[in-house]
Amino acid sequence: MNIKNTMASLSIMGIMMALSACVTNPETGKKSISKTAMGGVGGALGGYLLGDVIGGRNDRSEKLLGAGIGAIAGAGIGRYMDDQEKKLREQTSGTGINVVRDGDNLILDLPSEVTFDVNSATINSQFGASLDKVSTTLAEFEQSYVDVLGHTDSTGSDSHNQQLSERRANSVAEYLSGRGVNQARIATRGFGESQPRASNVTDEGRALNRRVEIRIVPVTESS
Repeated sequence: MNIKNTMASLSIMGIMMALSACVTNPETGKKSISKTAMGGVGGALGGYLLGDVIGGRNDRSEKLLGAGIGAIAGAGIGRYMDDQEKKLREQTSGTGINVVRDGDNLILDLPSEVTFDVNSATINSQFGASLDKVSTTLAEFEQSYVDVLGHTDSTGSDSHNQQLSERRANSVAEYLSGRGVNQARIATRGFGESQPRASNVTDEGRALNRRVEIRIVPVTESS
């Protein structure tokens, strides 16, 4: 199966999983994807995307070594990511940010309702405090790559959505680097509307698709 067909199959799988696992907050009435479903979508879509870090490991590993950041070895990888996951879960509790574990990798899901207004790449001021906490933890656990991935819904043209997703990813990346996360660790990519998590037919589905993900991958000796 070629890459295009593989991606299409994965996208359909992710949409079906997400649509079957939306939950409604009893207090606000808002629908969102459940954390269980997030793990499943991470396996379906994230599993493909986690095949490598953006731009390749070799180039970034050299930059990290130049910045004095070494690799993690053997059994220490799991413990290192366990500690980072625990800290991130503590720091993001109640913020609307989901922390998803995929093997030795982590994905921070930043939904649109806490990050950006519709059609905007400017980070919401009320989200700053949450992103400050994320920045602090990422800066502390420096032996990891940080990929910032932007996504949109299908409203608007393909080119507009692609550019918007790139601007959003860049906004988050610049925020992180401005608050102590070494820029050599960070890379960005915009996926536009090509990686939907839910159907774009409904308002709820489009809201789920407008998101930024921070993918955290350990720097290992084999990287």
